[in-house]
Amino acid sequence: MKTLQERLAMLEKHVKDGNITVLIFGLGSVGTYLLDYLISRNDETIKVVVAGRSFEKMEKNVNIVRVASLIRGLNKTNVEIEPEVDLTDIDTIQDTIQKYSPDFIVNSSRAYSGLKYGSISWENVRAYGIWTPLAVRFTKNVMEACHKADTHAVVINTSYSDAVIPWLKSRGKAYPDFGSGNLNHLIPRIKFSAAKMLGVEDFWNVDVMFAAGHFHDVCISKEGQTEGIELPLKIYYNGQEKELDHREIFNNCKIAMPVDAQRNMMNASSNYRIIDAVISAIRNRENQKVFIPGAFGNLGGYPVQIGYKDGKLDAWIDESEFSFVEMDTANRASMALDGIEDIVDGTLIYTDTLIEKVKSAFDVELPKKVLFNDIDKTAEFIIDEIIIPQTAKRVN
Repeated sequence: MKTLQERLAMLEKHVKDGNITVLIFGLGSVGTYLLDYLISRNDETIKVVVAGRSFEKMEKNVNIVRVASLIRGLNKTNVEIEPEVDLTDIDTIQDTIQKYSPDFIVNSSRAYSGLKYGSISWENVRAYGIWTPLAVRFTKNVMEACHKADTHAVVINTSYSDAVIPWLKSRGKAYPDFGSGNLNHLIPRIKFSAAKMLGVEDFWNVDVMFAAGHFHDVCISKEGQTEGIELPLKIYYNGQEKELDHREIFNNCKIAMPVDAQRNMMNASSNYRIIDAVISAIRNRENQKVFIPGAFGNLGGYPVQIGYKDGKLDAWIDESEFSFVEMDTANRASMALDGIEDIVDGTLIYTDTLIEKVKSAFDVELPKKVLFNDIDKTAEFIIDEIIIPQTAKRVN
């Protein structure tokens, strides 16, 4: 694949020419919410292509979004449907990419649809890393297709990018440029919390500098605490740094949320924010800050700037307040609590603690290491030995 800088340069040209194409793989709840948000931009320069297996299902989702948007007077976006795209078939994915030559590719597919994996893992093992082979399963296929197509698209991944992007990069494979979700779900909670503590109503003027891995997105959101890990956090209001008690901030982040597919409004919003940030950086020539899990192949989540360096559009980890070492240290501690000891040379290494918890909770022996070539086999093992038995218990 071309470098990110080369692909951003092509995207810059298309934004200026008013000809932007977004290709979404998978039109489940994340993809459908994202389609809704993109159409609601009312931006006639954007075309959206949705690709997946079932034309009938995608057509219904597309139609409801298009009609609902036009009722609000917010629909200038053309939408095309590409059916019969099997994400286990790299050639089919490649053909789709070459057919539409997209500027953005969003992978919102899931190896096991219709289930929030965390609904099984959090209450049983307090960790999400167990699902990494499932999260990377289709992503690696999409990225291989991107590589073979030599796409100029900027690629966004939606599933557990904290570990998925590093896994692909460590193997020397093409990897997504940006990850969505995860850390992004926590940032607004922190802003709401800080505004409450500051006694201000304009929470949109609260800014945050923060880095953390997926475990803390869940732990802070559900329990309002950090499990004893010191996380790099600074709060600003109208550009001025504010000294606020971090424990109180995190405690206030514990707010009620749906646990079903409705939660995917946040992940879709995270995808939308990345697309909007790139377009806004180009149109306004102003840096845009986003929060990216798995940023540039690093474990955990980081603040990232999208903007211009030396006159060229680029993206980089924001070290203006915290050094990479500080953020990396916190992220690795967070990911270890999520069950990921490390990812090295294309090999995922689970923590011993996670392996013990999985044995105790599900009577299943996880391997200590998952080689890149064993991803599909391990994903099937997890589905067969953990997901299917656990979902069957719920039905019964």
